[in-house]
Amino acid sequence: MPPYRLQALLDIRIKAEEAAKDAFSAAVKALEVEKKKLVTMTQELDQRKVERKAKVQAFLEDVTKKGGGIAGFQQMNRFEQRLKDEEAQLALEIERQKESVTQAEKVVEQRRQEMAEATVEKKAIEKHKDTWKKQVRYEMQQKEEMNQEEIGNTLHLARVRAAEKKSS
Repeated sequence: MPPYRLQALLDIRIKAEEAAKDAFSAAVKALEVEKKKLVTMTQELDQRKVERKAKVQAFLEDVTKKGGGIAGFQQMNRFEQRLKDEEAQLALEIERQKESVTQAEKVVEQRRQEMAEATVEKKAIEKHKDTWKKQVRYEMQQKEEMNQEEIGNTLHLARVRAAEKKSS
């Protein structure tokens, strides 16, 4: 059977499909990392809120014990405000992380589409190769049948001539 003339193109399409699959896999892994980071940050924010309440309560009890008066309460309010500011900063980081997750999801979808395109292109070349193989086999079979028919005709003609020589 002759070599397939588009084999180089088929090889390129196979490599492109593998590269697209690898890119998709990497995008999915990156998305999972971003999601885990978001979950961690959200848990940290929740933990900080719980800790802030506990720290403020402990500070309040300490100020009340010592009888710090207004200055102690102002100091407690500044302490609580600083903790709230840190939580607000973390909340902003969480929002940025949500945007990162959304972006990673878009990349995953883009990679999925690229992978689908690469697969379709490869399958088209494979289908062409299969059709080409069938055509080549058919042509070879036709040629073989033609050769067999010629051999049969030659043998028949040789027998007829041999029979004519015997009868003459």
